[in-house]
Amino acid sequence: MEKEIHVEKLLSFRKIMELLDQYPDLSKITCPPSMYARISPKYLLALNKLGVIVEPVEKRGRPKKYNEEDVHKIKDMLHEGKTPHEIANTLDIPLKSVYYLNDYQLKRGRKSKYDDMTSKKVKKLYNDGLSAKEISQDMAIPLRSVYSLIKR
Repeated sequence: MEKEIHVEKLLSFRKIMELLDQYPDLSKITCPPSMYARISPKYLLALNKLGVIVEPVEKRGRPKKYNEEDVHKIKDMLHEGKTPHEIANTLDIPLKSVYYLNDYQLKRGRKSKYDDMTSKKVKKLYNDGLSAKEISQDMAIPLRSVYSLIKR
């Protein structure tokens, strides 16, 4: 039975000999690409002559929990106007995963009570010389909100 192993430590002469003693039927060694670049070409050639292939492997670790189909479902539901909470409940996945799978394009927290047009209007009035108190009274917006819209 041929054996394949993954190593995380640099292959030295001693390490290669230990591996060959431990796994006599060794046929393939995989390692991270950064480590593969530092292995001596002499060691790679010697292992190749012994019938052992050394390959760099890009991705190791935990497999992804959600596939591309799930990501497309989330994006489609967002385009339909559903909130992240509704999507999380519908698909039965954590809310944090909805944000993560959408590449963090969603803004967390409360939505602003005032749209961009209102914000622009408040800024324009303020730049035209009206005080925040006057803007607050004219537009029926709380004074604190006026200051917040000016800072935006």
